Amino acid sequence: MARNRGIMSEQLKYEIARELGVDQIVASQGWGAVSSRDCGNMVSKAIQLAERSLNQV
Repeated sequence: MARNRGIMSEQLKYEIARELGVDQIVASQGWGAVSSRDCGNMVSKAIQLAERSLNQV
């Protein structure tokens, strides 16, 4: 089974990383250096943004 990549835009990922303070890690070491906890926090933030977006419609 192939994984579906690209669900979240690169711009959104960087915006969320900046909000959570991990943008410097991404800039200097890449996405692979971001901790699992921070990645989980990014996913939670993306879900919150999506839910807010749906509730505004």
